[in-house]
Amino acid sequence: MAKQTHLRLGFLGAGQMATALAKAWIHAGLAQHEHVQAGEPIAATRERFAKETGASAGTDNRQVVKASDVVILAVKPQNMAVVLDDIRPAITAKHLVVSIAAGVSLGQLAKQLGEKTRLIRIMPNTPCLVGASASAYAAGPNATAEDIQLVDRLFKSVGLAIQLPEKLLDAVTGLSGSGPAYVFMMIEALSDGGVRMGLPRQEATLLAAQTLFGAAKMLLETGLHAGVLKDMVASPGGTTIAGLHELERGGLRGILMDAVEAATLRSEELGNN
Repeated sequence: MAKQTHLRLGFLGAGQMATALAKAWIHAGLAQHEHVQAGEPIAATRERFAKETGASAGTDNRQVVKASDVVILAVKPQNMAVVLDDIRPAITAKHLVVSIAAGVSLGQLAKQLGEKTRLIRIMPNTPCLVGASASAYAAGPNATAEDIQLVDRLFKSVGLAIQLPEKLLDAVTGLSGSGPAYVFMMIEALSDGGVRMGLPRQEATLLAAQTLFGAAKMLLETGLHAGVLKDMVASPGGTTIAGLHELERGGLRGILMDAVEAATLRSEELGNN
């Protein structure tokens, strides 16, 4: 493996996630823009990747693979099989292949790329766009300790990254992969509540977003259980416990649990297909 400052990175797919990761890794000094490139069929997407990262982007996936040490599979799951068939002749023992596609297992990747391929599967989420991703990854049997350390360092540069058994990655997809959408819906709903009670929309949205941000930061930094922190806000006979009662009556806990379950099952379904 080349030294990290001279790491050659190739992205197959140059969408928002790939662009955000490339920008972050270049900014952190983990790669240099002249050693980063992407393969992408859509011209406008290639142009945006090149403009935002300073790296190059073209249409020849095999050429990207040949010029790279680490290949990041950033294509949609439904397009993965075609891309893997295309690049298989270019994959060699020097390559570490990292997939960020939901539902595509290490076994499926190995079947198409070769059983000896060094593989790591990771599920990041969209807050990597602002350096606050929650990612979990699983390593294939041929990935080396150095490979794992590299992926850990790369993804910790854009937020949290933890290693888990692969069998848990569909649940990660259902929780943190899809979770930002649940949170955005909660922010929108809280903002709607504020507007209903007379707050201007902009101020209501800012207060709602900062409240979720602050609550999450407080939990992460104090290490206290979410239930303990909740009880610290809810004084006897006060406003918060009245609001919590309504949330319990509406089944908020069960609905969120159901959402995670539904997204997990969909991730499993994508993998099976």
